[in-house]
Amino acid sequence: MPHHGPQSVDRALALLDAVADADGPVSAKALARRTGCSLSTVYHLLAPLTERGHLVRTARGYALGPLIPRLHRSYLRHLEPAPGVGDVLARLRRATGAEAYYTAYRGGLITVVDTTAPVTDTENPFTPGRETRAHATAHGKALLAELPRTLRRRYLTEHGMARLTAATITSAESLEAELSRVRGQGYAVSVGEADPVYTCLAVALPAERPRGDDAVHALSVSLPTREYRRRPEEVRGALARAAGLL
Repeated sequence: MPHHGPQSVDRALALLDAVADADGPVSAKALARRTGCSLSTVYHLLAPLTERGHLVRTARGYALGPLIPRLHRSYLRHLEPAPGVGDVLARLRRATGAEAYYTAYRGGLITVVDTTAPVTDTENPFTPGRETRAHATAHGKALLAELPRTLRRRYLTEHGMARLTAATITSAESLEAELSRVRGQGYAVSVGEADPVYTCLAVALPAERPRGDDAVHALSVSLPTREYRRRPEEVRGALARAAGLL
């Protein structure tokens, strides 16, 4: 039986998420199983998602539709990223051999906006999308360090400080001390805190104008810890030079 109101919206978004998280097109029956909805409800909700272009129906099932790239472009436009950030990421990747990332805090959320890591690289622990491990990642710490204390506390209260590895900081007091160091040294580093075998480094990008919408941006790299320990100064220097271009 069709649902109306907030529950219907929530289920439609769950379908969209399920398609986005899948490795390929998904059948309506599979979507019903994954979302816990009846097949009739799934079909009822798939119709407007398809008509509006959020999804497309293929011979193998439902896939993301042509509206998604437009939404992504709009998202980037609203974030107002630094001009040429894509070129800088590519240059940083060539200079370090490490995957490079552009991340942002806005409206209480931290997002990995762009990266040089291929979308097919499922081993990479830092993929585009919402970041919920800010307390354990270098880009998260670089962004949190720039926020007013009230916004920082609100973010950590809403997202928590889950222990991801033995090195993860899970104490608010310890994290505040770490963020103070980040501000003092001008960069953040996470050695095995979010992923046991990866190190990431990040720098917050200076604001070109007053932040009326509390947005903060950062540039970062990640690489296996064993590689980072062979050339930490080289990687940090390349990151600093890249940030200076934005």
